Amino acid sequence: MGTEQRSWNTAAALTEDGERGAPASAVRGEEEEEDEAEHVADAVAGSSEVPTSSISIETSLPQEHMKPGIVELCKDLFNKWSSLDDTNFLIEKVSGGITNLLLKVSVREDKETTCLTVRLYGPNTDIVINRERELKAIRYLSAAGFGAKLLGIFGNGMVQSFIEARTLSPEDMSKPQLVAKIARELRKFHQVVISGSKEPQLWNDICKFLDKAVSLKFSDNVKQEKFETISFEEIHGEIAKLKDLTERLNAPVVFCHNDLLSGNLMLSEDEEKLYLIDFEYGSYNYRGYDIGNHFNEFAGLECDYSLYPDKDVQYLFFKNYLQFDKAEVSDEDLEALYVETNTFMLASHIYWAIWALIQAYASPIEFDYLGYFFLRFDEYKKQRDRCFALARGYLSARG
Repeated sequence: MGTEQRSWNTAAALTEDGERGAPASAVRGEEEEEDEAEHVADAVAGSSEVPTSSISIETSLPQEHMKPGIVELCKDLFNKWSSLDDTNFLIEKVSGGITNLLLKVSVREDKETTCLTVRLYGPNTDIVINRERELKAIRYLSAAGFGAKLLGIFGNGMVQSFIEARTLSPEDMSKPQLVAKIARELRKFHQVVISGSKEPQLWNDICKFLDKAVSLKFSDNVKQEKFETISFEEIHGEIAKLKDLTERLNAPVVFCHNDLLSGNLMLSEDEEKLYLIDFEYGSYNYRGYDIGNHFNEFAGLECDYSLYPDKDVQYLFFKNYLQFDKAEVSDEDLEALYVETNTFMLASHIYWAIWALIQAYASPIEFDYLGYFFLRFDEYKKQRDRCFALARGYLSARG
């Protein structure tokens, strides 16, 4: 591929291809309606100061070698533990995904034990995650009852309350009772008001990722050869066509989780309380994108898209989602959300495909990110014609 194919300005190119942007009147209308809610949210979210520390933890160390740094961090953030002996602190690994490392810290005081979660950001993840946006959102989401409570911030991570619950598996997400529960919880999540701009971030983030990805150069010759088989002109063209189509659907813009995979869902032992956790990709975005991305995650990291939910499962989800504020959910309501979701589902494949290219270059974690790009982009192309026809047919029938 020639150099000229890898050097355009993505945002400008998309504008040339017919960018419409979110309807200004719709955004203004939402802001007027949400003014009071936003003021209340501001007051609650800013009601308490979160302690901070300049300490950073070296994530490449073996867990046993991390303990002195974790103990020092806890004592620095929480003065009441400053005189405790180091033996009062127990460190356990909760999970190590492809982005962050989670540690459970149990602190023993007299007859009580307090448990915390220390989340260590993966190296170089600030390239794909807006940490300022994340920290701002967490305060509002926590005030609204979502996720773990933010207890402290440090150099390369945060400390949160520990949630006593089990993490879901991809197989769990297709169980009817959980499909309904997740739908209702996501609808409540979409009601949260975060102060500031309500502009949807999907295409902005994709453009930023793509501008970074086109100029990557791998030191590993095998990776570089594989990378050079990618046509960024093709990707750009697909983004422009999909963006144009999705904008015609006029999908509602809400605050979205944007990464609702099984690992970010937890269920209490009595199976009564469902937790949505880890909001690092959260932003204002299109409703259908958040739901479509969730449906893609039924496939798990192995990308087994035979597990993508069928229409019956999707309609069960939609009914529970829409019944939050509707006594009756019509067939027209269900069809509209079905079309919206299954069109934006394509954008999820493009987003994570380009994200994977940047991670393939920047992340030290042992994961085949480059292979993941091809899995996601190939699935996009496999589903594209069907989903485009679905959306165009729906729009045509409605004039």
